[in-house]
This record gives sequence, structure tokens and C-alpha cells, in this order.
Amino acid sequence: MNLLAPTIMVQGTASSAGKSLLVTALCRLFRRDGFRVAPFKSQNMALNSAVTADGLEIGRAQAVQAEAAGILSSVDMNPILLKPESDRRSQVVVLGKVVGSMTATEYHEYKPRLSAVIAESLTRLRAAYDLVVIEGAGSPAEINLKSRDIVNMHVAKLVDAPVLLVGDIDRGGVFASFVGTLELLEPDERARVAAFIVNKFRGDVALLQSGLNFLTERTGKPVLGVVPFIQDLRIADEDSVSIEDRMARPKPSQQDLDIVVVRLPRISNYDDVEALEHEPGVVVRFVVQPGEIQGADLVILPGSKHTVSDLLWIRTQGIAAAIEARAREGKPILGICGGCQILGERIDDPHGVESMEAQVRGLGLLALRTHFEREKVTAQVHARVAHPSFLTDGTVVEAEIQGYEIHMGMVEPRNAQASPFEIRLRNGHVDRRADGALSGDGMVVGTMLHGLFENEVIRAKTLSFLRTRKGLPACATSQRIPSKQAEYDRLAAVVREHIDCEMLGRLTGLSSVTSR
Repeated sequence: MNLLAPTIMVQGTASSAGKSLLVTALCRLFRRDGFRVAPFKSQNMALNSAVTADGLEIGRAQAVQAEAAGILSSVDMNPILLKPESDRRSQVVVLGKVVGSMTATEYHEYKPRLSAVIAESLTRLRAAYDLVVIEGAGSPAEINLKSRDIVNMHVAKLVDAPVLLVGDIDRGGVFASFVGTLELLEPDERARVAAFIVNKFRGDVALLQSGLNFLTERTGKPVLGVVPFIQDLRIADEDSVSIEDRMARPKPSQQDLDIVVVRLPRISNYDDVEALEHEPGVVVRFVVQPGEIQGADLVILPGSKHTVSDLLWIRTQGIAAAIEARAREGKPILGICGGCQILGERIDDPHGVESMEAQVRGLGLLALRTHFEREKVTAQVHARVAHPSFLTDGTVVEAEIQGYEIHMGMVEPRNAQASPFEIRLRNGHVDRRADGALSGDGMVVGTMLHGLFENEVIRAKTLSFLRTRKGLPACATSQRIPSKQAEYDRLAAVVREHIDCEMLGRLTGLSSVTSR
């Protein structure tokens, strides 16, 4: 009989405490020490998602964690994904497939059916790996949700996992958050908390020592470590809190490229622009006002979880008119997925997938139409550049482009001879078809491919075009941006340096981590 691997769980005092990044760090740390490690999060609520190699949808964070662990992602790493469609309703994805759209009440009634799904996914992972690092969600002390918890202490009890409780000191109140969280837990849950991690610390840790001593004396729990704030880390954020931070960015100088992303109410997969944000001399801003668009070097309409309502919103806000004026002036515009659909001629929704409107007029800047189907398309994609545009600096680039698709609406280009890309493979199978559309001058581009700017050739060509257009000198992208693998190593090295690895080894039973 095969023994099941040990587990360790990272929970937080609140959302955005840094759970996802710490799980990523632990996955990398244990992988570097020679262990086969896998991430797990039973339920993820996020609009940033990813596609596994077999064409199934999971949360972006677990795909990133799997990458850090050096393994392929699978639906067992995130068996339940909730994708908000409005303030009261979410699309529910179970084992990578959509099972329906539910209100909060409907989902809470549905939850009991998911316990077996969670247990089975965990068992499969534990049978295949040396360690499973589990991520919680929000806080384990949300007393209004605890009776139907399937993501925090429920999971910890299920696999007898020791819990590391993480608090974000950068936002303040970390000691009260730690003590308050423990006070609201049941005695058996409190006993399961093995140690604290203070996250995102800036300054001299010696000045924090009295607080750490108080925390241990008050709770009887040790502090595993104080992890510093890590600047300019090129690892994708999971949730929309990071968007609010980006919206506070000041306008760039004339020596910088100004790339504006329209902050749609139901924005999804906004990490499409993450690679651009780490380019020196590039400022990426998320905006909601039409006046912010006019002077930008590039305007991006990103993905949307609810394309029709976001289309109506940009009309109401005056953003649609600003984009239409920009197109008449021959200035670059990029629409990705839902943004591509918005730029088209019309959206047909005969089955009521997104709205009660059977047909909605798009901005009409691209010769394509969207037809919503009941089945979602999720695919990893290999493509090639089909026709030149500002994305390729006006040339046809002979290079393979990799990305992924996640959409309900099927886009039908009216003219395959005016598409920016041609898909070659979808989920490993030959499937040649035109992707998206181009305007006649190549300055308005629509594509259904997420992850476009992770392709260095597209990123470099786009920035070269924008810099030349603005009269700025060109730069060589390949010499400036660290690889994702290097960033995972940097993250793991920082965490290793600032935690008690001997204690971590005792908690996991993988003691060789202490000698590294």
C-alpha cells in the first residue's frame, strides 16, 4: 500500500496577506532541495485563471505554483474555481469544467457535494508527490462562513496538516490580526496553528523583536520567520487588490511609455500585461476615465468575465467614444479576449449565456462577430504571426507564439486575410484557424490569445514600435527582464533566508531542507 505524502498548509489573517506567494516560495524551496512537491487550493475565487496541458481551467495562482515546483499543473491542484460574474453571482468551475452559474446562496447549498471532490484530488496528489503545500483562502476566522468551510480548517483537518498563519505587516495591525484570528478559532483549530509568518516587512527586524516576543508569550505559538517585502517580483498577482494599487500610479514622464489598460468592472486575466510592467521605461496604468486614454501610447481592452455588461459600461463611461476617436487618429489599440469581442461589429447571445440581449452592437472597429455558446473554450495554443501590425513592428515575424484561450464567445473573423495570428495547435492537436482581426492600418488589433506578452518577440516588437513612434531610443528586452525561473529562485532564496528552516523541516517531516 502506498503511503500518502505529508502536507503543510498556509492560511492568512486576511485576503492578500501573501499566501499565494509563500506557497509558491515553499514549492520552489522544496523542489530545489530535491523533493517532488505539488500545490493545492481546494477553492479559488479569481478572475485570473490558467489552462492545464489537457485543456482544463484552474486558478492562475496554482498554475504559477506548479511552475515553481517544476511540474505540470492539473485540475487536482485547484478542483473548484469561482469566477465572479456580478456582485451576487459566480460561474462555478469544478475539475476544470463549468458546472453552472450560481448565486452565493445556491453555491452554499451546492458545497456539500464538493467535499468528496476535494478529498479525492488531495489523495491523488499525496499519492504522486513527496509533499503537498496547501493554500487557504481569505481568513479561517470568517465566522459567518465557517459552518460551510471547504477551503481553510476543513482541509487542514482532512489531511491533518499543520498550519502556518501569515499576516501582512505592510498594511498594519499584524499583531492584532494574529491574536484576533486565534481567538475566533475553535480550540482544536487553534491547536492546529503551528507557527506565524510575518510577511512584507520593511526595515530593521531587530525593532520588531519585542512584538514577536509578545506574540509568542501571548499565544504560545512560535514565529517561523519575518519575510521582507520583495521589490519588483515578476510573479503574477492573484486577485484584484493589486489592480487598485496600480490605479494609483502617477502618469509617466515623456521619457516613459504610457500603456493604459481599461479597468473593466468584470476584468479577467489582467496579468496579460504583467510582463510589460517589468520593462524599464514602461508604465502600465489601469484607468476608468475617458480622459486618461487620449495621450496614452497604447490602450488595451483586457479580458472580461461579462463582455456584454462591460461593453455597455464603457459606452456609459464615455470610454467607447474615446477609443473610437483614438482609432480615427490611427493610434494603437489592443483588445484581448473580451476586449477583442468588444472591438468587433456585434455580439450574438441567443442562449442568454451573458445577458437577456440576443444581439448587442460592438464598437465596429474590427471586422469580426462573436457568437456566445454554452460550452466554454479552454485551450493551450501554439500560433504564428499571420499579418503585420503594431504588435510586430510592422513586420511578419517568423516565430512560434504560445498562449492560451479561455472564453465562451466564439469569434468569427469576417476576413481571415486580416487576422494578426494563425493558430496551429490547440491542446496539442492540429487546429489551424485565423485568430482575431486587424484594422486596415494595423493599428487596431484584436486577439483571443492570453499570455501574448510573455512571448519575448511580441513584447520586444511592440515596445520597439511604440518607442520609435514616440521618438524614444530602442532597448533590448532580452537583457533586462529576469526569467520566471530566476524569479522563483529569488523568491525561494529570500524566504529560506528569513524563516526557521529547521522548524519547517520538523513540521513537514522532510528534515533535509534544514541543511540547505
